[in-house]
Amino acid sequence: MYYAIISQDVPNSLPLRKQARPAHIGRLEQLKSEGRLLLAGPCPAADTPDPGEAGFTGSVVIAEFDSLEAANLWAEADPYVDAGVYDSVVVKPFKPVLP
Repeated sequence: MYYAIISQDVPNSLPLRKQARPAHIGRLEQLKSEGRLLLAGPCPAADTPDPGEAGFTGSVVIAEFDSLEAANLWAEADPYVDAGVYDSVVVKPFKPVLP
């Protein structure tokens, strides 16, 4: 089943994101190579694809896991969690419908 991992950043998270980004992206690439990643990306803090120094307010990952517990465990092990990027993380079952 798919699960949506919705994360909210702490204020001024950009420096923390930059530091942990390679490890964060590496985990997403692993999900992608396993055919389990539906989509992933950050939420810009400004209404533009490249917010520059405004940074980001959070992230969304939608991926396939065996269970809600497995999705939560994966989310808790995110390098952004360890780096202090995220203020909160919510994991919910997700049902793709469109397109």
